[in-house]
Order: sequence, then structure tokens, then C-alpha cells
Amino acid sequence: MPPPPEEVIAGQAVYNRLMLAGYDVLVLGFHCRLVWRCAKRHMLDNYRRNIGARHVEFGTGTAYFLDRCGFPTGTPELTLVDLNPTVLRVSAARVARYHPAVVRADVLQPLPFDDGKLRTGHYDSVGANFLLHCLPGSWADKAAVFDNAAAALRPGGRVFGSTILSSGVPVNAPARRLMKAYNTRGIFHNTDDDLAGLRWQLDQRFTDIQLAVRGCVALFEATKPAPTEDQTG
Repeated sequence: MPPPPEEVIAGQAVYNRLMLAGYDVLVLGFHCRLVWRCAKRHMLDNYRRNIGARHVEFGTGTAYFLDRCGFPTGTPELTLVDLNPTVLRVSAARVARYHPAVVRADVLQPLPFDDGKLRTGHYDSVGANFLLHCLPGSWADKAAVFDNAAAALRPGGRVFGSTILSSGVPVNAPARRLMKAYNTRGIFHNTDDDLAGLRWQLDQRFTDIQLAVRGCVALFEATKPAPTEDQTG
């Protein structure tokens, strides 16, 4: 597997222990409610609607939502995927009661399936919350996340998450200023991220697509379709 591009490394490096210690209050509390105008309860509801007993989380953050959403079973099969080892340690510790598998990997590259930690076509759900706007490239590049999700999911499994968009949604002045600052620093890469592009990428891979806009945040959920006769034959 090739090493991650410098933009990917730089973007995830900001999430050190100090940043993660304040993430739930600063990002999920203050920024989500007052800047991005999408209260964290909407993201939590997205988890509660879609999370399955066998779940993979792409870009784990602090595992705030995994800690609170409630799984359909008391013993879920949980796998955490992130490139940042500090993020993985923090998130795995928070949901240690579920004994998660931990995979350090770049979600823009093909994932190491069937290596004992990740299995192809096995999972009930894949989450990608507040991830896409941090990844460099166009929608065509970021769509690798959806390819990896489709590879991981069983037919009928659900992919869901949220992302901050710069166009096709209402962006107020504070959000525009903070977005510009984050893009300049390489924390965000969402200058060209629009709602229509997100829908198009989901349409290419999934069915039952639902998109909800809260402020400048798009919340998405979709289903992996069953294989067609041509694919199975």
C-alpha cells in the first residue's frame, strides 16, 4: 500500500491528545451548534437509525457517538479505522467495553480486507462522520471512502455520516470565515465540496439514499444494494 499523501498526513496531524481532549466541547458543542448550525443530536440520531451489530467506523474522532448511540446488541462487533494512532488510542479506550478491533489505515486507499481485522461484505453498517471535509481532493478522490464502505458492507448494509459543505447549502458568514481558515491550514479540504456532488457519488454505489441539510452540514444515509443476476452469475 503506498504511503499517504502529505496533505492527508498534515490534515490528521492536528488531532493530538490536547485537541482531542477539547474536541467534544469545541467542535461537537460550540462549532456544530453555533457555526455549522447542526446540533450534535442530529448526528446522534443518524447513528441510532443506522448502526448495526457489526459496525466499521471510518475516521473515529473521539468515539463520542459510538459511546452514546446504543447498539442493537450488547456485544457488537466494532472495528475502528483511522490513520492517526493517537485518535485510534483515544477512541478505542472510550469504547473499550466493546473490545473494538483497531485498523490503522488511510481510508482514501483500498483497505486491508480479510487480514483478520476487516472482512469483505461482512458488516451491517459503516459510519463516516465529519470525515469527508477533512480529506484532500475532489469528490472523485474522496469517493474512495464510499468504495471502501461498499466493499465492507453486506448487501442491505447501511453507510451513514455527515460532512461540512461549502456550496449547495446555506453557509453563513462565521462558517465561511472558519472554513476558509481551516482550508488554509490544511485541516479542511472542502472548498469544492457541494451537495450535488455528494449525492452523485452516493447514487453511483448505493440505494435508499437520504440526505438532510442542517446549516452547512449534510447528513447522509444509504443502503448497499443486493447484487444483480449479472454480478452473481
